[in-house]
Amino acid sequence: MKPIIVLIFCTLVLSSCKNKVEETKKEIAKIEYASFGDKIEAEGAKSATEVVELYKDLKVGDTIDAKFEAKINSVCQKKGCWMRLDLENDSESFVRFKDYGFFMPLNAEGEVIVNGKAFVSEVSVEELRHYAEDAGKSEEEIAAIVEPKRTLSFEADGVLLKQ
Repeated sequence: MKPIIVLIFCTLVLSSCKNKVEETKKEIAKIEYASFGDKIEAEGAKSATEVVELYKDLKVGDTIDAKFEAKINSVCQKKGCWMRLDLENDSESFVRFKDYGFFMPLNAEGEVIVNGKAFVSEVSVEELRHYAEDAGKSEEEIAAIVEPKRTLSFEADGVLLKQ
C-alpha cells in the first residue's frame, strides 16, 4: 500500500513542477508591441533572410502575401508614411502603408513585424528624389539620383513595433 501512495505522491509533485516550467516559458516569450494599422499577430512571421528568398522569385508586377520581422533602417521624417527595413546582405525592403491608412512614429526604431503584400517595383527618378527629400538627404545627394531603381517593395496592412 505504501509504494502506491509514494508513487501517487511523486506523480503529483512531478506534474506540478512541469506546469511551473511551462508557465515560466510562456511569460518569457511574451513580447510587448505597439500596433499600427490592422490588428496582426506576431506568430508565423518569417525572418528577413527568408523574405529575401521570396523576393528572388518575384518579377515586376508579381505580388505575394507575406509577414516578416526586420530591423528598421529609416522612417519618413516628414510624416512617417514609409520606412525602409533591413533584409540583410545590403538588401532593403521599402514599406508603404495600405491606402495611407496609418503612419509610423517619426522616431520609430528597432524591430518590426509587417504583414501585407511583397512585390518588386521599378521606382522612377522623380519618385526616388521625392523619397530622398523626405528622408532629409542633401541637395547633392538628391541631384545624384539619375536612373530608376529596382526596389523590393512592401505594402503593409498591419505593423507591430517591438517595445
